[in-house]
This record gives sequence, structure tokens and C-alpha cells, in this order.
Amino acid sequence: MRTPSASLRLAPITPDNLDAVCALSVRPDQEHLVSPVVKSLAEAYAHGETAWPRAILDGDEVVGFVMAFLDIAWDPDKDPHDIRSGLWRLNISAAHQSKGYGRFAVEEVTAELRRRGTTHAYVTWHTGPGTPEPFYLSLGFRPTGEESDGETVAVVEIANL
Repeated sequence: MRTPSASLRLAPITPDNLDAVCALSVRPDQEHLVSPVVKSLAEAYAHGETAWPRAILDGDEVVGFVMAFLDIAWDPDKDPHDIRSGLWRLNISAAHQSKGYGRFAVEEVTAELRRRGTTHAYVTWHTGPGTPEPFYLSLGFRPTGEESDGETVAVVEIANL
């Protein structure tokens, strides 16, 4: 695994990086597991009050995309006080996987959530071939026993990251 450079950072999506972010693609065997970045950006636009989209940059190169969700009522009909934040989408370019970029992005998202006063971060994943489950489990996420749109829901205490 290559160590990401010291110039690794998350950056807002801007006119200068939009094309590179939209051009990101995961491996073909992962395409059924994560939506394309362009759909994420549309969702960010539609849910502007709760979406936090960012490009993952190593120097000037876009190597991935991450989007957090901030303070969403999980199931308002069941418990309107169950407000959650976490990782909505993570796309690492096929050419840049297994180099630490995903771990960096999750750590940066949880740091942002911590700055906002959040104590837990949530994520969901599809199970089956190519699932990101081992990656998220290695970061300390644990299944809650819930499902969301057929995906496993998991949580981690942010203080543990």
C-alpha cells in the first residue's frame, strides 16, 4: 500500500475540479455497490442542507469523492429525535484503491462530524461480492441490526477513530 502524500486533503467541489470528480470511476466489479459521483452531486444539490460533498485530492490530483450526511432524522415516524450523521458515499478511483485514500476520507469525515458535535458516525453497505464491509469493519464500524434500502447499517463512536 502506498502512503498518501502530505498534500492529501478534502476540498469542496468547484468549477475547477468538477469534471475530474465526475470522471471518477470505481472498478467494474464495484459499480453495483456505489452510485456514480454525478448522482451523488445531484443528491447533494437536492439535499443541500444536509449533504457535505468533497473531492479527495492528493496534491492537485482528484483520487476520490466522499459525501457525508449531516443531522438527518433517521426514521421520523418511529423516533423523530433519532438524528444521525455519517458517510453517505465514498468513491475511490479504480487506479487509486488500496492506497489509504478511503481510510483518509473516512477519518476526515468523522473529524468534521466531531467538530460539529456529533458523537457517532453511520454508514451503510451492500453485502455480497466486492462489498466494502471488511473495510468499514476494519475502521471500527459495527452493524446496528438495521437495514436501509436493503443495505446494512453500521455505526462507530467517533471518539474511537
